[in-house]
Formats: sequence, structure tokens, C-alpha cells
Amino acid sequence: MENFASLIAASINSGTPLLIAALGLLINERAGVLNLGAEGMMLVAAIVGFAVAHQTHNPWLGFAAGAVAGMLMATLFAWLALSLATNQVATGLTLSIFGTGLSAFIGQSFVGQSLPAVSHGIPVLNQLPFVGKALFDQHLAVYFSLLLCAGLIWFLYRSRTGLVLRAVGESPESAHALGYPVLRIRFLALLFSGACCGIAGAYLSIIYTPMWVEGLVAGRGWIALALTTFATWRPARVLLGALLFGSVTILQFHFQAIGIAIPSQILSMLPYVATIVVLVLISRNPDWIRLNMPASLGKPFRP
Repeated sequence: MENFASLIAASINSGTPLLIAALGLLINERAGVLNLGAEGMMLVAAIVGFAVAHQTHNPWLGFAAGAVAGMLMATLFAWLALSLATNQVATGLTLSIFGTGLSAFIGQSFVGQSLPAVSHGIPVLNQLPFVGKALFDQHLAVYFSLLLCAGLIWFLYRSRTGLVLRAVGESPESAHALGYPVLRIRFLALLFSGACCGIAGAYLSIIYTPMWVEGLVAGRGWIALALTTFATWRPARVLLGALLFGSVTILQFHFQAIGIAIPSQILSMLPYVATIVVLVLISRNPDWIRLNMPASLGKPFRP
């Protein structure tokens, strides 16, 4: 039972950055903007957050710096995709490649550096048998991600602003005709997405690792993008998907620990194989995706 509780805790810990990043991407996609630059945004935020936390010895400043870095990357994307109306797919891929190179350049002097372990968990509750270790011995960012998920469910389906955001994603022409500033709404959605990707990247380098190596994000930005499709753009399903992919990621280490004779390369492939399998299964019913996908996703809009 102790080992099972540790496995649950590790799965939640692994799924947290996926959850935060995917929730942010869900918002900008609900607004009709497709940003494939999540990997680059997370990498830049990871090194910026790590550098600030390393120099100031304050992880919360590192999280704030990571969020700002993610927002700056999102602003660059917004300028290209919204103001200049460039192709969103090509722009997102370019942002991802740019972020990969920029993070490697910034992080040259921090390679191999590490941060001291940060104490976490909810006092008293983390001492409970089984559930204490499994659920209440986590960093505060884990509980923030759960509150963020609940908040976005309320925002999208219970608030007027969320209704306007979804309307912009479905028909920007109609929203513009009613007097709503479509480009401003999309820009704010991208800023929120950038902040979430920034927090997720900072979590990886400050809490999850905690150290910096080149390519630290290791494809999690792409998995977060796949999660939004897997969840059919619904926050509650994003939560379930993040926990699923987090569990698959942790299983590779669990198999190695108990001595299962599987090559480590195959175990490392598990999260990405799971991503491909899920997307293939979802793609078998294109009508289902079409019914749930924002109608204007990826399409530029000029007032």
C-alpha cells in the first residue's frame, strides 16, 4: 500500500505540468487560436524560472519569472498570428523551434546546476495513512492546478465572459458584428495560455526535476497540445487525461524499479506511444471531433 500511494503521488506530480499547460492551451483554442509553440514557451519559461530561482533562492520568484517569460513568448506569437495574420500552424512551429534554441542558449551556464529540495505538503493531512502520502504530500502548484481546472469550468460554462470567449471561437464575425473586440479577446486568451505554459515549464525545472538540462521539457508541450484534443476542449477531461499521461510516464520508472526486463528506450517511449494511440482512436470518429472543436480554430480573422 505504501508503494501504491507513492505511485499515485508520483503520477499526480508528473501530470501537473501537463494539466496546467493544457488548460492554458484550451483557453486560446476555445478563442479560435491554434498555438503549436507550447514546447518552446515551456522551455524558455523553464530556464528563466530556474535561473531566477537559482539566483534569488526563492522558488516563487522563479514561478513568477516563468509566467512572465511564457507571456512574452505568447505576445510574440500574438503579434505575428493576430496582428500580421500569419499562418498559425507555421507560426507556432517556428515559436517552438525558436524557444528550443533560445532556452539552450540562455541555459548554457546553468547546465548541471540544481536547486535545493523544497518542502511541501499539507501539514497534518500528509500524515494520514495512505491518502496522506498519495494526495496531500504535494507541492502547492498541484493544488493550484486543481483549482485552476475548477475555475475554468465555471468560467467557460457559467460566466458571461466565458460565453463571449466561446462565441469568438465559434464565429468571430458574429461576435465582431455584436461589438465584441475579437482580436483583444484572442490576445488576452493567448496571454493566459502563455502564463500557464510558463508556470508549467517553471514547475518542471524548479520542483519536478529540480535542475536544468537542455531539452528539459522533453515533448511535454506536444503532449499538452494533444491533451486538448483528447479532452475535446473540456477542462474536466483535460484533468483526467493529464492524470492518465502522468501515470504512463511514471510507470516507466516503476517498471525499472521492480526489475521488469524491458529496454529503457522502450519504457521512455511509453508516454509518446500513448499519445499517438489516443489520437488515432479519437481520429476514428471525425464527426465527434468536429462537433466539439471550436469552428474557427486556426483561422485568421481581420475586422
